[in-house]
Amino acid sequence: MNLNHLAIFHAVAEEGNISRAAERLMISQPAVSKQLRLLERSLSATLFDREPRGVRLTEAGRLLATYAARIFALEAEAQRALGELSGLQRGRLAIGASTTIGVYLLPELFVQFRKRFPAIDVTLEVASSRTVQQRLVDRAIDIGFTEMPIDEDSLEAKCFMSDQLVAIVPPRHRLLRARRVTAEAFCREPFVVRATGSETRSFVERALLERGLSFQPVMSLGSTEAIKRAVAAGIGVAIVSGLSIGLELRAKTLRTLSIAGLNLSRPLFQVLPKESTRSAALAAFVELVKTSAKQPDKHS
Repeated sequence: MNLNHLAIFHAVAEEGNISRAAERLMISQPAVSKQLRLLERSLSATLFDREPRGVRLTEAGRLLATYAARIFALEAEAQRALGELSGLQRGRLAIGASTTIGVYLLPELFVQFRKRFPAIDVTLEVASSRTVQQRLVDRAIDIGFTEMPIDEDSLEAKCFMSDQLVAIVPPRHRLLRARRVTAEAFCREPFVVRATGSETRSFVERALLERGLSFQPVMSLGSTEAIKRAVAAGIGVAIVSGLSIGLELRAKTLRTLSIAGLNLSRPLFQVLPKESTRSAALAAFVELVKTSAKQPDKHS
């Protein structure tokens, strides 16, 4: 069935008059009549009885008119839905993030995004960088944020901000009274570290080793939250993401320590599938992340 013929039939059925349907469709009356005849011929059915003041649907015409009304109502609904999608009035966005980014950076951005676009269904998965990478490869999420580079041909990664790693100590630690603290002196302190398998721990250890520094762990813990509590309790010192200590600094349960000659930072990556169509919701979230990354002070 020719959908153009069906659209003309639908207009005539609604108007009950060929001339008014022609005006509505902005085509000539003979053209409408011709298309109707072609439709009737293709269906082997008479759809209208012609009357002096218009047309009247036959039984076959009434049946077809019911289906035509459904078809064009769905077409209008599809157009509205696509308009709402591009206008961020509906849609979904699935995000994956490694722990530091997912716990300490993205929640605030989620709040901002939901306030601006409350109709968008947003989900966040927090996992290791490798898991986030695989979820992107499987197209289970739309965008990922990781703390380590991505080695996958189907994905593209770019650094969206730098994460400053900071030395933390308890509020009354003796090194806070020193005029100058060297990296060697700091590394002689008992260290609280992330458990094996953490990308953060690997980065810190590698950075210290590259500088000829070593340290002796007194406790190995599985999360940054546990490390911060251990340091606050006086068990030792640590190096953690600057994104993670805003609350503790405001509450004065931790202090940061400036270490001479030790400036550690790492790139944080935004990862997307290559050659994929990016929704309006995804574009809006990427822009929000970009804007936020230009304001690093708010995360510390």
